[in-house]
Amino acid sequence: MTTRLYLVRHGVTKWNDERRFQGHSDVPLSELGRLQAEKVARRLRGIELDAVYSSDLTRAIDTARFIAEQHRLPVIQLKELREIDFGEWEGKEFERLLEEQSELVERWLYDSVNNPIPGGESYTELRDRVIPKVLEIIRTHQGSSVCIVAHSGPIKLTLCHVLGLEPSERRRFDLANASLSMITYTDDTKLRVSFLNDTCHLD
Repeated sequence: MTTRLYLVRHGVTKWNDERRFQGHSDVPLSELGRLQAEKVARRLRGIELDAVYSSDLTRAIDTARFIAEQHRLPVIQLKELREIDFGEWEGKEFERLLEEQSELVERWLYDSVNNPIPGGESYTELRDRVIPKVLEIIRTHQGSSVCIVAHSGPIKLTLCHVLGLEPSERRRFDLANASLSMITYTDDTKLRVSFLNDTCHLD
């Protein structure tokens, strides 16, 4: 009995294009982001999904709705699937922060686990709220296929957990907007990554 978990990063937003830290800020999809959401929904149309889960932020919910509509399912919103809280950096451009707080940004880039953003979450805290919820979803839907629509941070840490990587190693792979990744679980094996950062549906 195989459980399949499809992980979708939300479509692009204006802040993504501007390289601003979004975190918990409720930024909507851009026009391109909505088009990307439609495309990933078409990609998943032929898969029999048992449920569609989403972060409770608009950019994830709207992406999830495109997918859920194809399967006549509701979108189950979970706060635990939110992006990391970027604290004082919310809404700020990466390049400007690099100029204004270069030492702090460099420390964060080198080791964001032990150097959290002022007023925000650490990646350890993010892991500790995301992974238990993802494992709960897998237990609830054993033997079925489920879709989770979330953000770069939560999805990357889920993949790191499956691969046995530390949160700091999430930067070793890319995760594009509206990309599709999949992890599987069978009764006699551990969780494993089947594929990640697939964007062929966007071409």
